[in-house]
Amino acid sequence: MYDNLWLIPLFPFIGFLINGLLGKKIKNEKVIGSIATLAIFSSFLVSCNYFFKLLDDPEKVHEVIICSWMTVGTLQVDWGFLLDPLSALMIMNVTGLATLIHLYSIGYMHGEEGYYRFFSYLNLFSFAMLMLVLGNNALVMFVGWEGVGLCSYLLIGYYFEKKSASDAGKKAFVVNRVGDFGFLLGLFTLFWSLGNEGVWTVRFTEISANAHLLENGGIVVTVITLCFFLGATGKSAQIPLYTWLPDAMEGPTPVSALIHAATMVTAGVYMIARMNGLFAMSPDTMMVIAIVGASTALFAATIGLAQNDIKRVLAYSTVSQLGYMFLAMGVGAFGAGIFHLLTHAFFKACLFLGSGSVIHGMHHAYHHAHLDDDAQDMRNMGGLRKKMPITFITFLLSTLAISGIPFFSGFFSKDEILWWSFASTRGHWALWLMGALAALMTAFYMFRLVFMTFFGEQKTDARAKDHIPESPLVITLPLMILAALATFGGLMGIPHVLGNLLGHVPNMIDNFLAPVFEHTQHLHEIHAHGSAATEFTFMGISVGIAVVGIGTAWLLYCKNQELPGKIVAKFPGLHRAIYNKWYIDEFYDALIINPTKKLGTVLWLFFDVRIVDGLVNGLGWIVRASGRALRYTQTGYTHNYAMSMVVGVVVIIAVCVFN
Repeated sequence: MYDNLWLIPLFPFIGFLINGLLGKKIKNEKVIGSIATLAIFSSFLVSCNYFFKLLDDPEKVHEVIICSWMTVGTLQVDWGFLLDPLSALMIMNVTGLATLIHLYSIGYMHGEEGYYRFFSYLNLFSFAMLMLVLGNNALVMFVGWEGVGLCSYLLIGYYFEKKSASDAGKKAFVVNRVGDFGFLLGLFTLFWSLGNEGVWTVRFTEISANAHLLENGGIVVTVITLCFFLGATGKSAQIPLYTWLPDAMEGPTPVSALIHAATMVTAGVYMIARMNGLFAMSPDTMMVIAIVGASTALFAATIGLAQNDIKRVLAYSTVSQLGYMFLAMGVGAFGAGIFHLLTHAFFKACLFLGSGSVIHGMHHAYHHAHLDDDAQDMRNMGGLRKKMPITFITFLLSTLAISGIPFFSGFFSKDEILWWSFASTRGHWALWLMGALAALMTAFYMFRLVFMTFFGEQKTDARAKDHIPESPLVITLPLMILAALATFGGLMGIPHVLGNLLGHVPNMIDNFLAPVFEHTQHLHEIHAHGSAATEFTFMGISVGIAVVGIGTAWLLYCKNQELPGKIVAKFPGLHRAIYNKWYIDEFYDALIINPTKKLGTVLWLFFDVRIVDGLVNGLGWIVRASGRALRYTQTGYTHNYAMSMVVGVVVIIAVCVFN
């Protein structure tokens, strides 16, 4: 029934091969873009087919073994796929959004050098992420895990001739290697620990079935889960390994949308959700996850307050929203975390692609006016809602969603996380407070972005003002589809308390994911407790927080535009610190990067130059000196060689006689 699951990752891999090997010869941009888009769209169609089959299937968990991969002693590792409600939602998310981003890229990347290379990388990225979410064991997952890391390096550094882009690609690659080391440590420790109990496996179903062999809350399971969490902080950009993600905007805007919404950054959240039974066994690890998630949500939100680059604001927004997902995982709200992963994918993809539409229009205007200016700086924008109405409307709808306005998608998912952080048996009021403050800042800086970009007086250079066009349909169509999802997508996860009020409307997300998470929550007594009145009160507080944030942004950037300058003048040190991202990159440079460079220089001068080169050069000197000494024996005269032979014979005879 599910034997053709392998087609889902196969189609984008074929697209990667065609464009990667033949794209330079094809040359036609429309053909190249169509091949890549058709490949991922085919995966989407197959994913839809299996998703709807799973809806009606009483058996919600299916493993499909493609082939045997390796056998080591009693360990048998297969190359296989796992389809259950969690992976089904993920493949729909990845293939659906990737299809829209591929379609958008056909118009956005028009005229770019290396057009075929870009689309081959996009297809490869999609293939790797699909391998990650479909893998039935940790090793197949790790192949996809490393694959998305490689593709992020290639796509972030797509403009490799630009130093900032190549540096950003390397930064993403190196930071993720730190996290990957943690993932491997966790996997090896888990494999060894279960092996000591007679279970040698890396399959997720067998790990879940045998997790009880480890001591609940013991040091071993805590170490294992903390190591896995370190891997998750790298891929999903959490403290302390978040610094690579804001720099990822150096890649083309469709890459930012793909990384920030549909693929790489969700990998860490998915991994914890996949191994929820193991993580739930360690309350200490889950508390660490919740604290790190809440701290990241709040910390990244503060940085977003003062950024002026439209993509950088969205990048820190992504880091913050990922913090909410980890907060959900930490308090045991696994379903709410995945729900927010989905809704965030809708509105964040729309926001990034919308920012790309704005940048596309600004570039067009400045190019037409023969000007060179920063098309990503919001201080150069303003009044664009009249020039780009479709982009504005779709961007506004997605901003309402991320701000938590009823009844947009972000309202349902974010509010559920905040409720669980307060009312869960593993929650705490301080976690709720941190999440609420982050929500306040999110509403403020997102509407600050909207007001600076689309409202007020147009600040674009006078020579370029009349040349800002609305983007073509190939760009605006994906925006409209994503905006619709950002607006209505949350209805699939209406909270139970609100669903009962509306006539017992079910929470479709919770019901669908129940086979994956319900057993763990029941076994470890993880649940949110509180009356309906209390939950409605907290829901009202969430709405009030969003309204205050939006109102403050309106007051500062629409009503009285002189106020921001006065506030900055009053608190210049604080503004400078926030604008410079609290100097975390500089701190890492001073603490880790520069000392590592100096150590490398010392090792190079001492070990490489003096020892390695010294040995090699010394051997060369010996050979050269020997050659100089021996060349005097090569005279070229026959009688000299004859004399040498006679002397040699005499010496040999003498030795034989005297012995």
